[in-house]
Amino acid sequence: MSTGPTRAGPYARLWMGALMAALLVLLSACGTTKVQPGYYRVQSGDTLTQIARKEGTSVSDLVRWNKLSNSNAIEVGQVLRVEPPAGQARTSTPSKAGSKRQASTRPATTQGKRRTAPPGAISLVWPAQGKVTRGYDGSRSNGIVISNSSGTPVVAAAPGTVAYSGSGLRGYGHLVIVKHNASFLSIYAHNSKLLVKEGQRVSQGQKIAEMGNSDSKQVGLYFELRYDGQAVDPAGSLPSK
Repeated sequence: MSTGPTRAGPYARLWMGALMAALLVLLSACGTTKVQPGYYRVQSGDTLTQIARKEGTSVSDLVRWNKLSNSNAIEVGQVLRVEPPAGQARTSTPSKAGSKRQASTRPATTQGKRRTAPPGAISLVWPAQGKVTRGYDGSRSNGIVISNSSGTPVVAAAPGTVAYSGSGLRGYGHLVIVKHNASFLSIYAHNSKLLVKEGQRVSQGQKIAEMGNSDSKQVGLYFELRYDGQAVDPAGSLPSK
């Protein structure tokens, strides 16, 4: 439903601003970039002790390698070094339990927990033409990367309202976020050009940006689908190629 610009406008802007702030906090916490070997991205509920056990090392080594002033002061989304820097060694030997856990769970952490949206809850179109060069794994990648040439059209995967259009979040480059309904939103990152504004209604398949490599080492669209605030595998909602 459209609203009149005089009375409803300020409330709509306040609502959109609050939504955008919440989305940016959520995105900055999760991150999209792949964590390099020897590093770990802090997840919700993690403690340094749990991370040390998971990675087969000790809390004291993690504190030293990451120059932490307080072992309790870690934040969701923070990237920690979990292997010794070049020229340094571990000051303590990992426990047998930790070593066993490390050996048994390393492959599982690469795959992560695959989340999916309820079947039929949303129907998407491909946000860009190209080759999928990275898939969703629920851990190191919460979305997919579609590679093609710079300037390739990026389209809205489903109808909705543009909740964010800008480049204020490091690691995402020129970014568009489209809110589809109360449960779903989609994310389009690393564009070369943005073609929509915040608050704008967009239709499914409408061009919203052009593919690029802003804040990325290679040209490609990073696309993410979120359901109730959680990144989900978009494969179940996208048509087969």
